[in-house]
Amino acid sequence: MELMEKLIILTEGAKYDVACTSSGVDRPGNKGLGSTLAAGCCHAFSADGRCISLLKVLMSNACVYDCQYCVNRCSNDTPRATFTPEELAELTIQFYRRNYIEGLFLSSGVIRDPDYTTERMIRALAILRDKYAFNGYIHAKTIPGTSAELIERLGMVADRLSVNIELPSEGSLRLLAPEKTKKGILTPMRQISEGVRERRRDLALYKKAPAFAPAGQATQMIIGATPETDYRIITLASSLYSHYDLRRVFYSAYIPVAENSMLPALDAKPPLLREHRLYQADFLMRQYHFDAEEILSEDAPNFNPYLDPKCNWAVQNMWFFPVDVNTASREDLLRTPGIGPLSAGRIITARRSGRLGMAELKRIGVVLKRAQYFILTADRPLGLQLDKEAALRALIDPGAYAYGKEQLSLFGPQNRALADLLPAAGGMTAQEGAEEAILLMARNL
Repeated sequence: MELMEKLIILTEGAKYDVACTSSGVDRPGNKGLGSTLAAGCCHAFSADGRCISLLKVLMSNACVYDCQYCVNRCSNDTPRATFTPEELAELTIQFYRRNYIEGLFLSSGVIRDPDYTTERMIRALAILRDKYAFNGYIHAKTIPGTSAELIERLGMVADRLSVNIELPSEGSLRLLAPEKTKKGILTPMRQISEGVRERRRDLALYKKAPAFAPAGQATQMIIGATPETDYRIITLASSLYSHYDLRRVFYSAYIPVAENSMLPALDAKPPLLREHRLYQADFLMRQYHFDAEEILSEDAPNFNPYLDPKCNWAVQNMWFFPVDVNTASREDLLRTPGIGPLSAGRIITARRSGRLGMAELKRIGVVLKRAQYFILTADRPLGLQLDKEAALRALIDPGAYAYGKEQLSLFGPQNRALADLLPAAGGMTAQEGAEEAILLMARNL
């Protein structure tokens, strides 16, 4: 098979792995080829709208596993290809020299067994590091079941490792990926976490100590293939962050690729809005210090599609507001809609020089369209009256329109009764009618 044919097959097979992330590594390219900045790898957008890092490729799509949700499963009738380590290393260097990429994202199907596959990946990366002196960012996927010794070697040539947890529950994993187990996934996660901590201790003592996965580890969950609730997913993510020191949990909206009674139909739309809400909630946990139980609960286990999780929390906890921007702590500012980490820091700095009003907040970068219902300022010491209806109108996420009208159908059979509630006259435009329908739905969630 020609090298270009292999490249087409193996880049196509890799597109379902999510890796829209910065490298987290700062290594200048004083010697050899390439460099890695903390700002991250070069990014591109795939045809389905995902942000991906190039070169993003599989070592092989010839997999002995039969995971029902995977396009590369052994029972799928698809062209197969496998790179040799030398071919993959040479391709990566050629792409770099043409200024197409800044780094490499490498995954693979299980060629023979996890150890054999990982050995080939290690050899390819070792050629890049040693023969070509390539200092660019490398993210390598660790295959569950790989021996501890090989994971150790892989972490010495890659900047970031990841072990895909795949599905949000052990039961779903058992049904759809019987060759994989919860223990087989969590064991290498634990080893990577401990290895990263150990190397950090070594670097504190010895400046030239070898680095093991200096950018840490990540994982990926497939969303929408199985019936777990959003609450189940974010509590699992929270546990992974706290127990395994993960840098990121990636959420991948399931794209139907197989006909199976346990999976969504082939014509089902990927739940992209749900994926978007999960990323927003994940950011709240990592950057805003929210607990998973604050965002969702067993009584309300799924996201409101029309409000982002932070705004939904604010509407459900009106007792917390208004917040005085001139005296509130950073933690309280971060819980206020329209105020993010950057603007919260600016508020704390600016109020040392005087009390802040609405004009100052606008210059700082606060999104007043959202924040004005939840704050007190120097020129509005009593604030606006906290009206839940007005807040809902202001906080409805316009991005909800962008994730496929099939998911947000206002006038499909399931919403026919709701459509009948809309005002029938009065010169209401179609857009105004849609906003009214969304508001009605948001009130009832």
